[in-house]
Amino acid sequence: MHFLLGCNHPSFTLPWRTLLPYLVALHLLQPGSAQLRVVAPSLRVTANVGQDVVLRCQLSPCKDAWSSDIRWIQHRTSGFVHHYQNGEDLEQMEEYKGRTELLRDGLSDGNLDLRITAVSTSDSGSYSCAVQDGDGYADAVVDLEVSDPFSQITHPWKVALAVIVTILVGSFVITVFLYRKKAAETTKQKGKDAELERMDAKLGTLAAELERRDAKLETLVENLERRNAEFAEKLASELERRDAKLETLAESLERRNAEFEKLASDLERRNAQLDKLASDLVQQTKAVEKLNSQWSKLQSLKLTKSDTIQNNCIGYEKSPQAVNYSPLSNPEKHHEAKRRWYIKSDYPQYPNQRGVGPAHVGTHGTPI
Repeated sequence: MHFLLGCNHPSFTLPWRTLLPYLVALHLLQPGSAQLRVVAPSLRVTANVGQDVVLRCQLSPCKDAWSSDIRWIQHRTSGFVHHYQNGEDLEQMEEYKGRTELLRDGLSDGNLDLRITAVSTSDSGSYSCAVQDGDGYADAVVDLEVSDPFSQITHPWKVALAVIVTILVGSFVITVFLYRKKAAETTKQKGKDAELERMDAKLGTLAAELERRDAKLETLVENLERRNAEFAEKLASELERRDAKLETLAESLERRNAEFEKLASDLERRNAQLDKLASDLVQQTKAVEKLNSQWSKLQSLKLTKSDTIQNNCIGYEKSPQAVNYSPLSNPEKHHEAKRRWYIKSDYPQYPNQRGVGPAHVGTHGTPI
């Protein structure tokens, strides 16, 4: 029988005696584990004296083993049959030197196969394939049985017993596998049914809630329509009232505009009057200033005349007329002489005219 096993593992021939361990190993494997393991496809390998034999092991899960530390150890002597590390072959037992080879073509696929050439009966025994890398340590055991065809006789009843046992174990393994698969599918189906029932109940609750909300929305729509109608009526009446009020205000504004226009014309007329009054005021102001100027000149002239009269009085007291006519002995002549003196002094151009100039002035310059 020929089997294809592992990650791109080469095909090899398995004798009927290795079928049972192979099926047991397949049953014990649990896919999905990320832990490093070493799996031996064939737990027992047989060969005849002088033949080349390949002890097969592989990593599970499959990974590149080029950088791993791989050791094939013989249990009987605990010695290294072959030691490989980082691409190099290291020390090994003396009796296996030149007879072992690690098949490196399969290292990238996780295959750890060891070839032993020219086996002898002394090579029979258990061999351990140990691997150590960054993921940890793992090993597997492979039994090698080397027989001499000339010294061994195979009994037919042993072959029949092995076949029967193999068939029974295989049937049991297949039955258990199918039962477990069916039980898992049944459990999964029950879970799906329960989930569907729960979702149906939830959908029913949601449907009832939606119906209730639909009824509530219909009620709200009716209320909104009623309120919209009431609001439209109130708005129409309010607009009519405000239109009437605006018309009244417009009439009032027109009336006030007429009043304002009248006031504006009155203001223009009054402004014209004010302009005329301002012009008259300016003219009167100029006249007043002119009069003030004349008055200032007159005041200065009166002061000058007053000083002249006083000087005349002083001159008259010293004149010959004052000596000849005293006010006590002849007051009339004294007064007449004094008047004539003043006239001659103030107005020499009118020496003989009466009633002109200072004739109307009293003795001390005051009007007579």
